[in-house]
Amino acid sequence: MPSFTHARVAALLLAPLLPVQAEQPVQPALTTITAATGLPRTPEQLASTIALADLSFKVDPARQWLEGDASLHLRLDKPVARLVVDLDRNYTVASVTVDGTPARWSNPDGRMTVELAKPLPAGAQVVLRIRYGGHPHVAKRAPWDGGIVWAKAPTGELWVATAVQGEGCDLLWPCIDHPMAEPLEVVERVTVPAPLVAVGNGVAEGMQEHDGWRTYTWRAKQLDTYAVTLNIGPYELLQADYKSRYGNVIPLRYWYLKGNRAKAEGLFAEFTPMLDFFEENIGPYPFADEKMGVVETPYLGMEHQTVNAYGNDYKKAETGYDWLLQHEFAHEWFGNQLTNVDWDDFWLHEGFGTYMQPLYLQWLRGDMEYMAALMKMRTVLMLRYPIVTGHPMTEKDVSDASRGPGNDVYYKGALMLHTLRGLIGDEAFFRATRELVYGTDTPRPGNFHPRYASTDDFIKIVNRVTGKDYGWFFDVYLRSVQLPQLLAERKGDRLVLHWKTEGDKPFPMPVQVRVGQRVVDLPMTNGQGEVAIAADESYTLDPRSRVLRDLPYMADYQRDMAERARAAARP
Repeated sequence: MPSFTHARVAALLLAPLLPVQAEQPVQPALTTITAATGLPRTPEQLASTIALADLSFKVDPARQWLEGDASLHLRLDKPVARLVVDLDRNYTVASVTVDGTPARWSNPDGRMTVELAKPLPAGAQVVLRIRYGGHPHVAKRAPWDGGIVWAKAPTGELWVATAVQGEGCDLLWPCIDHPMAEPLEVVERVTVPAPLVAVGNGVAEGMQEHDGWRTYTWRAKQLDTYAVTLNIGPYELLQADYKSRYGNVIPLRYWYLKGNRAKAEGLFAEFTPMLDFFEENIGPYPFADEKMGVVETPYLGMEHQTVNAYGNDYKKAETGYDWLLQHEFAHEWFGNQLTNVDWDDFWLHEGFGTYMQPLYLQWLRGDMEYMAALMKMRTVLMLRYPIVTGHPMTEKDVSDASRGPGNDVYYKGALMLHTLRGLIGDEAFFRATRELVYGTDTPRPGNFHPRYASTDDFIKIVNRVTGKDYGWFFDVYLRSVQLPQLLAERKGDRLVLHWKTEGDKPFPMPVQVRVGQRVVDLPMTNGQGEVAIAADESYTLDPRSRVLRDLPYMADYQRDMAERARAAARP
């Protein structure tokens, strides 16, 4: 498994070995609405902001049962005649109230409509409370499919975790299942059988024991909708404080399974250098007033804000660091602090998140390992769909390689960022990245908040920072399928080069050429350039590998590998 592979695409290379799950009840199919996340919001949902999601969960692992009690404090920006939230219809709903008064509701397809006694005006505030319960949808192969995981720890205790990025928050709680519908605040009260531990997002606010049960309370600010998570098991805790280069102190917390102390200490030691790398190169850790948290899970991983899921089994890698820990931590900046406005902009999470692995290697040990990591990424490009379409997409529209770009949002996105960095220079690249993430080039603890951004927002930032129009660059890499081809032809004593792109799009990408013993910079105005070359001189295009481009030999390699895999799979 490449050291930079993300949890949701690592299956392309090697499936993780998970603890054996308990026998699962037969579960009904999800509706189309519940199985998708990022569908267009209804007018009522567009008008609603969840100011506070006050969520209580009682989880009985022995019965594989969940009881939920959600009080959604809504602010309305426009008049509404009803309220609309998303919730898996396979739960049994015990009651629905609006400001304490029972309300009529319907939920035939997973989009729950709650009737109001009278229309509410813009500016109104209302509390929608929904009590529900049942067998939550089970993830058979988390995190590649969403739901809850019922498992047993190696020491025999029950072990429970959730991962719902692909299908959305409505598998767990009544929400508005769209990237731009983050609650401003979330309180989780998680009740579990004693002596199990329940770990959540944000700040711990205490634990109470009662009648053989424990209730843990957690509070967090502006969570990604899919980041609200349950983590229940026989956990023990490693903790320390990190003194940031920005003058603040960040709580470090790692909940690991009992029996894993020695391995856990090794992983915990990696928290500090990773924090230092991100704070030096990107900016302040966004959730320093809550925690940098990680929890051991019975599936590979997921970027659950301030409590990232870790299930990489403490594997050692040639990189000398745990790629899964580093990648999910990158999402605290690219995904949690910065959230895409639509899944069509998913590369802002995953392209940047993936690029942080080679960048971390360069920071740790230099250029050789940086370039080696990029080369591994180059071998797995799919090039079947554009990364950005320009219209709304669901998460599965993007992540499912049968109908979307799949892992190209990770690897093509990362390789494009390497190319952009070489094109505009480090100063402009990192300034544009900081402005994308924080909304300012001078972030300091306390002077920024989580924010949304789109692909076009990033392009505008790059253009403003550089003083040039780089729309052509993003048009070719993000909105085209095929990579640009750099064609070269000897004509007498000249080497003539030109770029060929899908749809003949403009592509004035500068390029270096080694001719004999010299390296020549060609501006490639109008996508063309030429250089003097003697008959006995050889040449190398792009000798320092700065530009992501079509490489015919790479396509030959991928076809050969695919054919060999098919042959090996035949009986």
